[in-house]
Amino acid sequence: MKFEKNSVIGIALLAILFIAYFYFTRQGQIELEAKQAQIRDSIAAIQPPAKDSLADSASVNSPALQTAVAGSFIQQGSSEEVISTLENDLVIISFTNKGGQPLSVLLKKFQSVDSGKNVMLGSDNFNKVSYLINTGANQTAASSDLFFSPSTVTKDSNGNQVLTYTLADFTGKSITHRYTLKNGEYMIDWNIGLRGADKLLTGNSINLLWQVQANQQERDIKSEKRETQLGLFGADGFDYFTMSDGLNKRWEEGLKWVGLKQKFFNTTLIAESGFSYVDINCTMPDDSLKVVARTVASLRSTFPASSDVNLAYRFFIGPNDYTTLKKYNLEMEDMVNLGQGFYAFVKYINRWIVLPAFGFFEKHVTSLGLAIALLTILIRLITSPLVYTSYVSGAKMKALKPEIDTLKEKYKEDQQAFSMEQMKLFRTAGVNPLGGCIPALLQIPIFFALYSFFNSSINLRGVPFWWSKDLSSYDAVITWGFNFPGLGSHLSLFTVLAVITSLLISLYSMSMTPDQGNPVLKYMPYIFPVMLLGIFNSLPSALTWYYTVSNVITLVLQFVIQNYIIDHDKILAGLEANKKKPRAKSKWQERLEQMQATQKKVGDMKSKAKK
Repeated sequence: MKFEKNSVIGIALLAILFIAYFYFTRQGQIELEAKQAQIRDSIAAIQPPAKDSLADSASVNSPALQTAVAGSFIQQGSSEEVISTLENDLVIISFTNKGGQPLSVLLKKFQSVDSGKNVMLGSDNFNKVSYLINTGANQTAASSDLFFSPSTVTKDSNGNQVLTYTLADFTGKSITHRYTLKNGEYMIDWNIGLRGADKLLTGNSINLLWQVQANQQERDIKSEKRETQLGLFGADGFDYFTMSDGLNKRWEEGLKWVGLKQKFFNTTLIAESGFSYVDINCTMPDDSLKVVARTVASLRSTFPASSDVNLAYRFFIGPNDYTTLKKYNLEMEDMVNLGQGFYAFVKYINRWIVLPAFGFFEKHVTSLGLAIALLTILIRLITSPLVYTSYVSGAKMKALKPEIDTLKEKYKEDQQAFSMEQMKLFRTAGVNPLGGCIPALLQIPIFFALYSFFNSSINLRGVPFWWSKDLSSYDAVITWGFNFPGLGSHLSLFTVLAVITSLLISLYSMSMTPDQGNPVLKYMPYIFPVMLLGIFNSLPSALTWYYTVSNVITLVLQFVIQNYIIDHDKILAGLEANKKKPRAKSKWQERLEQMQATQKKVGDMKSKAKK
């Protein structure tokens, strides 16, 4: 009986435990259902009536899925995207409440070369800026997947347009995206305010995922890709990398900003407190997609441990205009390629001379083609003293031509002896045979400077001049449907004019210069212009127009100086006087004569050996 009594007591205790378990479990379920109902009611209160167009996506936008992604955060509407805009005199910026981020930027002052519509940047689904937040226990979501509550567009005390997006939960945690657009600016201020930052983010840092797609904006996507770069500013100042498929760069120290720069536009993200870590991957899709480049950047910003945090960023989405970018004092103007790489020194020519001069002419004349011509004349005036010296040297060479022809006839069987006697004649007459090369050498840095300037000047974009529809691109007066080697699929008329005038200069110079005895030099006047045809044909018509004007000025100067300014009789008298003066050989002349003498001896020995 004792055993049976204990059994009954045990069974009774088990029954009491089961009853208590089911009771408290049911109470917890009732409380959970009540809380979920409260959340659903709160969401329904801010949702507009469902639209028929959303019926097909009901499974995607179901409350269950929203809750799974957003956790305890209240979602805007029934996961419906709402577009808001900020506008000033330069841009119309569209924003989406999905992620509370920019959606596209329309540039009012720039048109597409194909459609004639305004340039639109960042308008593809690839573009986004996002970061992970903690939405619950062991649960995270990307901000770009969450629907923020947008405010109406307001104005601050300075008259700037302001748009605010808010994401909040029932525990007091919240995220605020505040965008500010000033009048006359392409720059957009972006402030992220976090309440409960220590719970929303991990490790006192925010990890941004920034994706940018640069679509084709110019006529020639190949040249546009060549001009596309990754620009950044770090501890060592500005740096850049030419865009290439598979380009990957990583920095584990502070960068102030990073941007994707196309030929005439750029999209740049700036962190006021800097980025503590940056990792960027770049791809260049096939030309047929009309996409210049895509970048995916992981950007980390750290902040002191705190519950309430404000992070300040800025977007620049606009033109590569030197003056516009310079005013921000962030060295963003270096993204405008006025001279990079091995000819980086020419950027100072552009900044100190070309930019101010061209800006002056641009303001005072109605045609940019005329402004380029005036710039060309100014540059030729600046370089005229050296050019005059060169022409005098050419006149001296012409005066010596009869004597050189006599030497050539005397030593026609011995080229080395002729060279030695010719150098002696130059030395005694006080003539530098390389004096005529000064203008050519001077043209090299000037050409590189203007090549960079005309390639990067957005003021030339879409501007017509004569038959050219766009001074920033080539003027294709003739096109054919295939790629001709070395020439491409078109012919530029300004390039043809530049080649013809270059040929005339070469022929005129050859007629004024004694025969040096080298048969290769006879063909140089024809070879160089042909090379120019292939090199110049795809360059901006502004550059080939400049080169044509410069060549015409050269031809006129040569004719006028040689025929009306230089006194050839006086030069000849001076040469004769120089011959009578004792002249010491320079070390260079001594080495040159020794080398020529050695070559002559070797040649004589070879001749004897053959005999």
